[in-house]
Amino acid sequence: MATSKRIHQMTVPQWEKAFPTDDACMTYLCKHRWPIAVSCPRCGSDHVFALKTMAFKWECMDCGEGVSYRFSVLVGTVFENTNVGLRIWFRVIHTMLTSKKGVSAHQIYRTMGFGSYRTAWHMCHRIRAGLADKNFRKLMGIVEVDETFVGGKAKNRHWDKRGGGGATGGAGKAIVAGAVSRKGSVIARVIGDVRAATLETFVREAVSTDVSLLCTDKWVGYKHLDREFPHQTVDHAAGQYVVGAVHTQTIEGFWSIFKRGVVGTFHKVSAKYLPLYVAEFQFRYNNRLNADIFGEAIRSC
Repeated sequence: MATSKRIHQMTVPQWEKAFPTDDACMTYLCKHRWPIAVSCPRCGSDHVFALKTMAFKWECMDCGEGVSYRFSVLVGTVFENTNVGLRIWFRVIHTMLTSKKGVSAHQIYRTMGFGSYRTAWHMCHRIRAGLADKNFRKLMGIVEVDETFVGGKAKNRHWDKRGGGGATGGAGKAIVAGAVSRKGSVIARVIGDVRAATLETFVREAVSTDVSLLCTDKWVGYKHLDREFPHQTVDHAAGQYVVGAVHTQTIEGFWSIFKRGVVGTFHKVSAKYLPLYVAEFQFRYNNRLNADIFGEAIRSC
């Protein structure tokens, strides 16, 4: 029986050897941000000159009228305007990427020895924002689409936060829609409701019309997708989970990883910041076969 090849990520000893100082981190960031030539983050011009008296800083001669623009390798990244050393940032990113179910800001705070929890919290959220894929490609091949609810049971909440709709179900919970290409990438987004119009909009944004097969469950919000896509369903309510090539087990596997992270690692995720956590798990999943996931993260940040 064929087995998938294990992808070896950068280990802690390898990380320590690669990034002994902040300058080593600066060099790595510069190489991954500008692999060909340094360009101005403001105007995009490559008519720049390195400042001899200040390392990792350049001067753009095309910005403004007679007034040059000075910038560093940190400008326009999540590392800009921070008092925390770049090596510490790199350490936090490496820790987040090598933890399959994520790592909490409290754990980062305890491990890194920051002066306050808020420092770790802000760093983690800025990194998650940097990992968000803003230029994703629409999915093709066999694609599965599903939605999930995130949040505890209403009966377990404080009386004034329970909302309507009973003790269980989706009442008062956040909703995340996801689409995954088998053996490929996942696209997940927080959505406002599970009405047909909302789900159809998500599918159009995430899935190519040239898809070979679109698989969903029998939820009524998906019933009109066959007008635009080759769409087939499985009926979970009737105990039907796999019909030939039609199933949603791949996207449900992603939901399993995501929810175990939310429950087991973060314990509580507010609706306000839920998109950032979704972006983090999406990035890790989409780079699960990338041996240079750390370098990809640095390019994104």
